[in-house]
Amino acid sequence: MQKNVGQIDKIIRIVIGVAVIAVGVINQSWWGAVGLVPLLTAFIGFCPLYTVLKISTGENCACNEKPGKNSSCKL
Repeated sequence: MQKNVGQIDKIIRIVIGVAVIAVGVINQSWWGAVGLVPLLTAFIGFCPLYTVLKISTGENCACNEKPGKNSSCKL
């Protein structure tokens, strides 16, 4: 499972997830549980829908090097 969610995408997902959960709690609705989806995908860094749509907002490494100071590969 290759990470396909970038930093900005993670932040947006966390904000949306917390907001949806808060609205669900305020309205005493189970729909707030939907907010767990963006939170989960943000924390694991992988979105299954992005795989289907062939989208990636993260930095992908196409080389076999390990990330490091002298490497052009960053994860």
